[in-house]
Amino acid sequence: MKTLKYRRPRGTRDIIPEEYELRERLLEKVQKTIRAYGYKFIITPVFERTELFIRSIGDSTDIVEKEMYTFKDKKGRSFTLRPEGTAPVMRAFLENGIVPPAKLAYVMNMFRAERPQKGRLREFWQVGVEAIGVKDPLVDAEVIEMGYSILKELGAEKLVVLLNSIGSIDERQAYKKALLDYINEKEQDGSLDLCEDCKRRKNKNPLRILDCKIDGPKLKDAPSLTEFLSPESLKYFNEVKKYLDRWKVNYREEPRLVRGLDYYNHTAFEIVSEKIGVQDTLLGGGRYDSLAEDMGGPATPAIGWAMGLERIIDYFYRIPIIPGPFYFVTTVNEFSKGYAIGLLKKIREWKIPSDMTFEPKSLKAQMKIADRLNAVKAVIVGEDEIKLQKVRVRDLETGKEELVPEKDLVRIYEEYLAERRKKGLI
Repeated sequence: MKTLKYRRPRGTRDIIPEEYELRERLLEKVQKTIRAYGYKFIITPVFERTELFIRSIGDSTDIVEKEMYTFKDKKGRSFTLRPEGTAPVMRAFLENGIVPPAKLAYVMNMFRAERPQKGRLREFWQVGVEAIGVKDPLVDAEVIEMGYSILKELGAEKLVVLLNSIGSIDERQAYKKALLDYINEKEQDGSLDLCEDCKRRKNKNPLRILDCKIDGPKLKDAPSLTEFLSPESLKYFNEVKKYLDRWKVNYREEPRLVRGLDYYNHTAFEIVSEKIGVQDTLLGGGRYDSLAEDMGGPATPAIGWAMGLERIIDYFYRIPIIPGPFYFVTTVNEFSKGYAIGLLKKIREWKIPSDMTFEPKSLKAQMKIADRLNAVKAVIVGEDEIKLQKVRVRDLETGKEELVPEKDLVRIYEEYLAERRKKGLI
């Protein structure tokens, strides 16, 4: 047996037909809900100027430090495959002169050079939303409630929103100083030894240490960001919680939740399923009111979230066995083949998935091919059927046959679709 010369790159996956069909059904459901909240979809280029991500995400983040796929073009300009969607969408919002308030959503593939694991790939797909142009607790709560509802609709159970306010830039700066003083004190008395990554992060942005899986738990006695919030920030945060209470969204305050990107401020959140463990975030986001200004645009408040499609599929779905062509047209002899080819074209004009074999084969061999392709029905064309101007339709699961006029092929297909819809299969 020959050894394959080429395999897909590590951390990527082939989306074979079965998974593609599942994704299409999931995305149709998700997009329908997102549109119900007033969002319109956008697609940005797969690569952007590298500086866009460094300035918006933050040069001390894991994404910028370790995970970006960056390359130079022939003129020496640096470009990066998009590692996340918010910065490109905001860039597109500003560059195209979209008038706020704007509700934008996307389904796009992202790229990060991180260690591949369950639900985490180097090329992955995200669904995201960005509500741009309004700063109001009601908008924050609506964005969170929408994500929570979508996950429930997709079958996630025991959902909880992990919620925090990370305050304004000034409040966060005051907290950073207090956190840094605490870390320095612990290092000096020998009770804290940071990992190499966190030693580097400490002076750039000590908040990153709270995100670290190694050192974060060591800071359980560190000051809480909540202690540094102004009355205005606390009032805003309490209003968000009131709306979530009204809509019966299950949430839990997480004072150490800071999210991983520099552009966040005020409301920050993640949604997890306690059924699979709180380490695995299904959806995350927050408010980012300074991003537009950082890009050279006018002051424009915004909030959004992103959800990894692969993680949802890996945790909550089995890849189904999908039907092949609905009809597989078979012929009894060479005489009926010309008629069958015309019939196949007609069925395809009716937009019914259909196929046949063009090689000379016995009816038994044709039926084996239909089974292998997972066809639903076989259409048998012979001299008798042609004389009667009818076709014989065989159910390939039950073996039951019926002789029907050609136009009834549409009815049979529509009845099949109606039954699958009733069972929730489409």
